[in-house]
Amino acid sequence: MNTLRIVIADDERPSREFLKALLRDMPDVALVGEAENGSDAVELIKAERPDLALLDLQMPELSGMEVVKALPRTHVPLVAFVTAFDEYAVKAFELNAIDYLLKPVEKNRLRDTVLRAAERLEHADWREAETIRLSAAAGTYEAAVGTDLLERIPVKDRDEILLIPVGQVASIVADGELLKISTSDKRRFTINYRLKDIEPRLDERMFVRLSRSALVNVEMINKVSPMPGGTYTIVLNNGQELQSSRLQSKILRAKLLKL
Repeated sequence: MNTLRIVIADDERPSREFLKALLRDMPDVALVGEAENGSDAVELIKAERPDLALLDLQMPELSGMEVVKALPRTHVPLVAFVTAFDEYAVKAFELNAIDYLLKPVEKNRLRDTVLRAAERLEHADWREAETIRLSAAAGTYEAAVGTDLLERIPVKDRDEILLIPVGQVASIVADGELLKISTSDKRRFTINYRLKDIEPRLDERMFVRLSRSALVNVEMINKVSPMPGGTYTIVLNNGQELQSSRLQSKILRAKLLKL
């Protein structure tokens, strides 16, 4: 097939580098630009007019879906959304025939997307069809994500998927591109997700942020110990100890430590 011109938009640099490495092994594609937020993605697509845009659904300033909405119809490329959503949202995308790449992206899955894009470009009416497809995607996306709070978090345990009730989660701590989850019974799990994406889907009455990298279940807090500099050491019922940042300590005092 002819060389497929691609742009990447993702606010996480490791994610962009990972996608770039996968694309470098594909001789029939050319990466023509990358953006680290939604606004830059809009300008990049307008300037480069790529065949395919790989857009992260959650980005600063504009989400992947909002990037599409901000583009003139004549500038809309083929689009594949990159998502770290749970399996329920992914199933909704599948049912609506939406192109998506689930993080961490698999090379074969990306290759399938590239081949599918090349096939669509062979049709004269591909841009009109893509505009209709993306309009349907917007409705599916909003329905899949909505404002519903998580009740369970799917985690992998060897070859099985466990559904952990949110009420049993003691803490969620970010570690690079991963989240470390500890439970009330001292089990520990790792999921590929971002703290800023999962926080809005948790009941704010149940979970409180301790720092840029940690959330804890208020019901699991056993002891709060003041530290020099106005911070706290938080001891949970499962024995885990976490530090609060100075900024979040002020919020803790107002939210939890006053009658």
